[in-house]
Amino acid sequence: MSSRDEHAGLILLVEDNRQIAEMVGEFLERRGYSVDFAQDGVSGLHLAVSNSYDVVVLDLMLPGIDGLDVCRKLRSEAKKSTPVLMLTARDTLEDKLVGLEAGADDYLVKPFEVRELEARLRALIRRDRRQVSSEVLTVGDMTLDTATLRLTRSGQELTVSPIGLKLLAILMRESPRVVSRRDIEREIWGDTLPDSDTLRSHLYNLRRIIDKPFQRPLLHTIHSAGYRLADLDSETTATSYFA
Repeated sequence: MSSRDEHAGLILLVEDNRQIAEMVGEFLERRGYSVDFAQDGVSGLHLAVSNSYDVVVLDLMLPGIDGLDVCRKLRSEAKKSTPVLMLTARDTLEDKLVGLEAGADDYLVKPFEVRELEARLRALIRRDRRQVSSEVLTVGDMTLDTATLRLTRSGQELTVSPIGLKLLAILMRESPRVVSRRDIEREIWGDTLPDSDTLRSHLYNLRRIIDKPFQRPLLHTIHSAGYRLADLDSETTATSYFA
């Protein structure tokens, strides 16, 4: 498409089930999207790396290379930040965590309603198309450059998923204030809120990357209130100094 409205976009659908692929593709094209198809992981990865898509819709179980490996290679080797929506028949929290750790932004459990798929696509596209302000955010020994998306802590460069970077930007801008779960979800996903496991899963992965390898945590859960990103040791030192 030469021009796209705010709801339409260019989608890569990687799905080996021809019936599902045709059903989804026909629906999205009627809604104004352009859709490229791949039926295996190798072809899907090649297309995802070679072209600029608004979203990659990626089935988990694929011939050649499975969806998890496609997503990992897309993020770690190709360094592509294209939003990825994972399609999976597995609905346990552990399965969802594995998908998010591989770099997926969202997931949809089969069988799914095609209108929900479109709503998830719209939310990912709106989030990705928002203009990125150029600023450097710092909390404790962690720094995020929102223009280059370079994240470091104690001088060590960290690799975080696109949703994880968005979460960090929200929490770092508000630091040390507590941000409610609802505010975070609406900032990231808009009115199309995910299920209750999604934010928790992203935060779990975020802690694993930004806190676990280091001596003190920066990401804190405030019971019944929300989440905050803060260097509590520095706050305690400052409070003691001025007391």
